[in-house]
Amino acid sequence: MGGHYEHLGAEERGTIMALRSQGSGVREIARVLTRAPSTILRELRRNGDQLGRRKPIIGRPLRVPGYDARRAGERARRLRRKRRVARKLDPGGPLWAQVHRLLMLKWSPEQIAGRLKSVSHETIYTAIYAMPRGTLRRELTRLLRQGHARRRPRSRGTDRRGQMHDLPSIHLRPPAANERLVPGHWEGDLIRGAANRSAVGVLVDRRTLFLMIVRMEGATAQAALAGFSQAFASLPAEMRQTLTYDQGKEMALHAELAQSTGLSIYFADPHSPWQRGICENTNGLLRQYLPKGSDLSVYSQRELDAIAWEMNTRPRKTLAFRTPAEVFFEYCFQDRDNGAVALDT
Repeated sequence: MGGHYEHLGAEERGTIMALRSQGSGVREIARVLTRAPSTILRELRRNGDQLGRRKPIIGRPLRVPGYDARRAGERARRLRRKRRVARKLDPGGPLWAQVHRLLMLKWSPEQIAGRLKSVSHETIYTAIYAMPRGTLRRELTRLLRQGHARRRPRSRGTDRRGQMHDLPSIHLRPPAANERLVPGHWEGDLIRGAANRSAVGVLVDRRTLFLMIVRMEGATAQAALAGFSQAFASLPAEMRQTLTYDQGKEMALHAELAQSTGLSIYFADPHSPWQRGICENTNGLLRQYLPKGSDLSVYSQRELDAIAWEMNTRPRKTLAFRTPAEVFFEYCFQDRDNGAVALDT
């Protein structure tokens, strides 16, 4: 039957009407015409055929009324002449140019729809998947986040990271950090590269979703101390309140980090990534830029800053489609009378 579809012709419609008048079923007609049964079924339903057969009356021939080849042909010609409604997101139109540009910046369809207001995210998905198979479609579908591998729960297998003791628990974290009312309360993690030989640090503000990506000289506790200390050094004290982390061994020097930055550091329960859900979600987004199995040591701090800035200038649904940078710097540059200090530059 092949992948190329041809419309039914006048002779085929005549055959359908003749066979239906004799009581032939859909599959039998499809075999005679070497057509797919679904094609015959659609043709009959579109043109008023009563697919349920009537029981014959004794002495009278079986009659299944409804399908008329002449009427069906006229209807098909009329529909072919009818002007099709232009798609709202036509690939050749100016709106698609805006959407395509934002997709290439790795914005999600929901973020684009929330910002543009003139198109829904469902329309964007439909436009992408309606494209002919080819390079452009593959390029765009790879940017859609649902194509990423799912994160496995950490409870599977044996935890080989080792254990640290006497860690301040997340359950002792102050209400201001839990409720996400003000910035300055951070979540952190380490993204590891191929064979765990390279890593970068991830720091996300819980209130504004503002992201900092930190280049690390390895995945050791000393490297984490140096990298995170430098990242937080550029922030005013008001933006350095708490840090919530998992119980990875790279945080073995957490006391020194707390002393150098002024942060109060808290640790999530083992095997509980949902307690740092903002950072976990951010890690998933970052894999668009830092794929699993890649060597992360090749990225300079300048390149990581560029990635973070691209993330920080995407609109986010939880921020009413404002960007993390807009919200974060709004807090940073509030007047001193309101209790905030400008960010160091």
